[in-house]
Amino acid sequence: MSLGLVGRKIGMTRVFTEDGTSVPVTVVDVSNNRVTQIKTPATDGYTAVQVAFGTRRKSRVTQPLAGHYAKAGVAAGRVLKEFTVTGEDAAKVSLGGAVGIDLFQVGQMVDVTGTTQGKGFTGAIKRHHFSSNRATHGNSRSHNSPGSIGQNQDPGRVFPGKRMAGHYGAVKRTTQNLEIVRVDTERQLLLIKGAVPGSKGGDLIVRPSVKAGA
Repeated sequence: MSLGLVGRKIGMTRVFTEDGTSVPVTVVDVSNNRVTQIKTPATDGYTAVQVAFGTRRKSRVTQPLAGHYAKAGVAAGRVLKEFTVTGEDAAKVSLGGAVGIDLFQVGQMVDVTGTTQGKGFTGAIKRHHFSSNRATHGNSRSHNSPGSIGQNQDPGRVFPGKRMAGHYGAVKRTTQNLEIVRVDTERQLLLIKGAVPGSKGGDLIVRPSVKAGA
């Protein structure tokens, strides 16, 4: 894996190319990413860089975590994310230092990870994208029902994993191969083409695409 950035989803907008084409983009704030720990094979058995993002009040930080931030000499963050990197990438950063937006460039392909929008408890039609039943011709109050869920007397039960109603959304998802359309260095914003998982204000992880060179 490669070193990435943790950010916050601002929302969606659009930008226009030189020929007037409208490109939908998601605006991601990746400001103030700071290094809280550098793991090495000698001490941890592998090489990784831990990054903090956002801010958190001192009253909301546990004492062990407060000591962890104090050791790195950085302010407490809302999100802690670890990136497994090579020794060369780890050597480019320093404990307590910042990881800037210059990590990415226009035209680069990235993978964006976030928590999808939660839909609560939903029916089988919406949760699993089933087709609904007929609206007329003898259909009585079963327009949006999943239909039969079992077989005959043998086996006489519903198998585990049957797609039925339940909790929908609010899961970790990654959208791959998204293009960076614009990099706003002054405001530390990434404009990424297309939609990314999550609601406005949600935390995101942006890293170089693993399939870009495939």
